[in-house]
Amino acid sequence: MINSFRKFFQSKIGIGLFVGFLALIAFAFAGADVSSTGTFGGVSGGDRVAVVGDEKIGTAELSRAATNALDQVRQGNPTLSMPAFIEQGGLERVLDTLLDRVAIAEFGKKYGLRAGDNLVNSEIRMIPAFRGADGNFDEEMYRAAIAQQGLTDAVVRDDLGDGLIAEQVLVPGSFGAVLPNKLAARYGALFKERRRGSIGLLPSLAYAPEGDPTDAQVQAYYESNRADYIRPERRIIRYATFGESSVGTIAAPTEAEIASRYEQNASQYAASEERTLSQLIVPTQQGAQAIRNRIQQGASLEAVAQEAGFSVAKLGPISQSAYGQQASSNVARAVFGTARGQIAEVARSGLGFHVVRVDAINRIAGRSLDQARGEIIETLQLEKRRRAFNELAGSIEDRLADGESLTDVAAELDAELTSTKPLTAAGIVYGTQDERAPAILGRALATAFQMEEGEPQLAEAVPGETFLLFEAADITSSAAAPLADIRDAVVADWRRAEGSKLAKEAADRVLKLLDGGQSLAAALRTEEKRLPPVDTLNITREELLQQGQRVPAPLALFFSMAQGTAKRLEGPQNIGWYLVDLDDIEAGVIAEDDPLFAQAKAQFGQAIGQEYGEQLRTAIRNDVTAETNDTAVDAVRRQLTGTSQ
Repeated sequence: MINSFRKFFQSKIGIGLFVGFLALIAFAFAGADVSSTGTFGGVSGGDRVAVVGDEKIGTAELSRAATNALDQVRQGNPTLSMPAFIEQGGLERVLDTLLDRVAIAEFGKKYGLRAGDNLVNSEIRMIPAFRGADGNFDEEMYRAAIAQQGLTDAVVRDDLGDGLIAEQVLVPGSFGAVLPNKLAARYGALFKERRRGSIGLLPSLAYAPEGDPTDAQVQAYYESNRADYIRPERRIIRYATFGESSVGTIAAPTEAEIASRYEQNASQYAASEERTLSQLIVPTQQGAQAIRNRIQQGASLEAVAQEAGFSVAKLGPISQSAYGQQASSNVARAVFGTARGQIAEVARSGLGFHVVRVDAINRIAGRSLDQARGEIIETLQLEKRRRAFNELAGSIEDRLADGESLTDVAAELDAELTSTKPLTAAGIVYGTQDERAPAILGRALATAFQMEEGEPQLAEAVPGETFLLFEAADITSSAAAPLADIRDAVVADWRRAEGSKLAKEAADRVLKLLDGGQSLAAALRTEEKRLPPVDTLNITREELLQQGQRVPAPLALFFSMAQGTAKRLEGPQNIGWYLVDLDDIEAGVIAEDDPLFAQAKAQFGQAIGQEYGEQLRTAIRNDVTAETNDTAVDAVRRQLTGTSQ
């Protein structure tokens, strides 16, 4: 609730899709407090985009960091393109983070802070991604993991060292911040505060020009708002599937193969026995023996266990070998040597002393070779078909690697080639809301959006059953749609934008009337336009947050204004202008035993700590000389967006 309250005071709604996104060593700092400080990067090359102290940040480092940032953001927004990412200020945020990273490291070094080799080695060894099957650090896994990220050992060590220095610098500056009780009470009381007023809207369309714009006006609007018309990358995927039926006829198992398999699995076909058991495990042998004696005298296992505060477990049907693995061989021998309905001799395992009753015995007769023949033949045929199927898949993979076309391979397999409609990286058919890619492509879709056009690959669609041949047959890069294709939409947007300008002028006229004492409803009637009715408000923050919805921007403004004031607020996407009129504020009261008081004290304490950290980062930037090369930054921007300007 406190977090929602804090959103009331954000200056921009919906901004800030990413923080701490450079994933160079994200696996190391995934849960650390210092993860948002941007302690990553470290690869310099090409022209310099910035110099911080004695350290240089190259264009290659900024480009790589921006690409990593986009990859992180795409985990929540798969269709986001690099041009759109940069248009939203992504490159500037990445550069700021890099500058912070280098500045903090330089600041630490300036004042004698160090991260030695032993400490860095310790950090590397604690990263789960670098551990082998035995749970210990594996040098080969480490090398393979960093190589997969395009990193070197030196880069990782430098970044980890910088991260450790940043932790030494930043954590003491923000840790343990406490909000005084008076401030906690003041903030907590804001939830109880009741506000009365009204909100109206001047829609842009009510003031939009009626005539059509000139071609020059449309072109100018399109050029200045090109980012609004960026289309996501889409791809047409060609694919074909094949299964075990593509293998053809498989030779029948020979008599020798059948006999060999029977001998290999002789224990499987031998006579066996399974038992159903009721088991009680007691810590001491004396206690277990006493319970067994009472049962032999006529008491039930369940009753005696309940009296002793234990519970009886039901097991089985289970074989002697399986039970021996659960308990111990001694316990299993005792239990499987006991008659049905009897209590086995007390025996010990690593868990304690077992008191076990044999509830049922199921004896399974053995089977001869002739009796098992049908089952063995079926198993061998299935294994041969699977082996041939996997060999076929392997040979196809080799042929694709050698440059053979998808069409030729599919024709030889007699597999039908199918082409999808244009798809986005989210698996949605471009131009639709919910039409999705064929389900068979689910496991391969992410790969298909990383492939070059016309380079087919092979993947398992249904593990062990169906393989998928696929390629990106047609790739349309992310770019602004041509004006000719979207002229009607651009005209509609232009009309709405022009209407917004006139609606703003109308909002200023209404504000003057409000200053003169008129009500919002009366002031809006003077516009002589068909406008939405005014919403009257009488609500507290607590009541608003209980609705469980995101707080709209006009309401956020309503709860941040002074009593007796009126303000205008621009709506998103040129929908119009809101007029917010606050008539009265009734102060709230909160007691220290109110749960909201404790929440305010704890969560605003965290906010203060974060603010201390931000102030410290700003002070560090000022202490360490930093210069930015705007020309080099623009070059990186052009390179990432593929533009010449």
